[in-house]
Amino acid sequence: MTRRAVMTALGIALTVIAAPARASDPAVVAMTPTKAAWSEIKWPFLTDEWGVGRAFACKATDCGSDVALYLRAKIGFCNCATGVTDDEELDRVGDLPLLSNAFVGLAAGHAVEVDGMSGRGRPYQASLPLWRSQTAVAVVLHAKCDAVVATIVAERDHLAEAEREALGFLSGEQVTRWAKLTLGW
Repeated sequence: MTRRAVMTALGIALTVIAAPARASDPAVVAMTPTKAAWSEIKWPFLTDEWGVGRAFACKATDCGSDVALYLRAKIGFCNCATGVTDDEELDRVGDLPLLSNAFVGLAAGHAVEVDGMSGRGRPYQASLPLWRSQTAVAVVLHAKCDAVVATIVAERDHLAEAEREALGFLSGEQVTRWAKLTLGW
């Protein structure tokens, strides 16, 4: 499948396998583009080898709690044959170190599929310097050797809802257009 076809499919359908990946019993939840109001905000992190990404916020009135979404492309960063298939690889490829180098998984990861792009998502607790801890969901999707990396930050009690809203937003036209331009698809 060409990169263009994969990114077009990203805007058409989003399916998340919500239970930990088990061949015998995956629970499938269909996702559609979100109707929540996402606003682009300034990228709050220092520039690193992957450059500046895109940052978005969704207020509690639309997403159940305040949610921040940080999104970047990592070109040539995935295992080209299999992508991200386990939690160890997700820890390595995800962008949680933007928040903190001290993070721990809250549960086993789960498979994530965006019609033609597959990957993994997992909730985490990140210890932030000086004053607080934060919960987040790291998601890494891959197509060929490229990765689309999303970090979804929200209150722990609202992580699942925040992930659904953010993944719905990722399937929309604004992010699809960005991904096509950024990845050269």
